[in-house]
Amino acid sequence: MRTGVQQLNRTVLLACAPFLGMLIWLCAAGVKPEAPDIGPPPETPPPSLAGYARPQAQSLDTAAKTAKDISASVKRVSELYAKTNQSMSAMMKTAKAQVGRPGTIYDRRISIRLGYPRDSVQSGNLTAQLYGIRAQHFSGYALKVRLKSDKAMSMALAGGKPGSSETTLDAVKRTGAIAGVNAGGFADQGGKRYPLSTTVVGGEYVTGFEPSFNDLFFVGLNEQMKLIGGKYTDKSKLDKENPKFGASFVPVLRKNGVNLPIPAKWRTSPLRAPRTVIANYKDNQILMMVIDGRGEDGSSGATLEELQILLSRFGTIDGYNLDGGGSSTLVFKGRVVNNPSDGRLRRLATNFLFFK
Repeated sequence: MRTGVQQLNRTVLLACAPFLGMLIWLCAAGVKPEAPDIGPPPETPPPSLAGYARPQAQSLDTAAKTAKDISASVKRVSELYAKTNQSMSAMMKTAKAQVGRPGTIYDRRISIRLGYPRDSVQSGNLTAQLYGIRAQHFSGYALKVRLKSDKAMSMALAGGKPGSSETTLDAVKRTGAIAGVNAGGFADQGGKRYPLSTTVVGGEYVTGFEPSFNDLFFVGLNEQMKLIGGKYTDKSKLDKENPKFGASFVPVLRKNGVNLPIPAKWRTSPLRAPRTVIANYKDNQILMMVIDGRGEDGSSGATLEELQILLSRFGTIDGYNLDGGGSSTLVFKGRVVNNPSDGRLRRLATNFLFFK
């Protein structure tokens, strides 16, 4: 029996027999089989670097030009910003100057009416200028004060309680004030000196509220450091004004730029006398006037009508007559600048004080 291998060999031999026979015939006929010459494979030329680099170089040139243009634009914008910033700074300086200009012009106008200041003090709290006043029957001083903070002015109650008294100079020295002027009236009782009628210190009523009667008024400053004053028949009306400090006396001289009629009693009692006045301007500057006189007999000093003439001439808005006579005292830079009519300083219940 033939094996499977022998059968496979036979099958392969039979399949290859025609090819072997053809090969033998070709050899006998002298034909040499040769492989066709197909030659070397064609060479593929490398890609052109110049062709590749040209568009890349063009892109780089375009990018460089764009960057240059952007840099120039940024530079122009920066220069424009700098010029704009300079222009805005100049405009702000001009605006600030213009804002302050009306106030400066107004201050110059009212200052010219007072004359040339004899002395002055300027600080972060205030600007105070001292002027001389001279008329036919009297002489005195005016103190114009611009309050710059709520610490610039206050009113001192002698001894810190009702019944005590001190001179204006003592009050200035005790508190370290730069200036002081006598304030409200007083009443003596039992050897003690009490402030007259409604008096406020530190926002508190010293002896309670007393409705205005006869020709009495209350005058002082509110929490916004503006002058307030007038007749108050009800405590709630004065409370609405937010008084910080103030005192009482008679009479009101000027209100809203208009001189008020002087009550008959005060026209001749006395006719002339040393006087003290507190007034204000429309920009809230304070004006204190202290007028000297040789005594309280009416032979020298100022009448209330003459004070009204001065208040009008100086351009004030409101004006109030404070305690006068021997009480009229003005202290500036640690010294008494006027001539109190008593020949010595009178002890008072209240004094207005100004702080540097």
